[in-house]
Amino acid sequence: MAKKSSATPRRRKTRRSTPKAPQRSSAQSHAKGTDRRWSSKVKTVSTFPPKDVFTKDAETLAKTMASKKVSPKGLGSAVRMVQFFINRAGKNLPASRKRELERAKHILQDMNAENKRKSRASKRSGHRKQTHD
Repeated sequence: MAKKSSATPRRRKTRRSTPKAPQRSSAQSHAKGTDRRWSSKVKTVSTFPPKDVFTKDAETLAKTMASKKVSPKGLGSAVRMVQFFINRAGKNLPASRKRELERAKHILQDMNAENKRKSRASKRSGHRKQTHD
């Protein structure tokens, strides 16, 4: 005997893992006077770059950021701070200023690469056995 098809198709039961959060309007989530981005909450308490250092030329910025006072963990952290500043400024950063900051970043990267090369060379020479004939 053939099965008779029902007039309405059966619905599958779906399982919702978590309840849906209430929707906020853009006016609520981005209220006037509040910081909209997570990056605005980042604080560098232990490694304050001097005030207005990011407005200086590339060489001065690189020299300042490379100092142990500003970057105690090394040049890598200085590069990250400059990149963070560039990212945080976003579209508001003029092209000329961005070029200068990128130049400073490249100077720091070159300094970091040079330090790593020197470090590797000194480690290699220290482990060699010296033979005298």
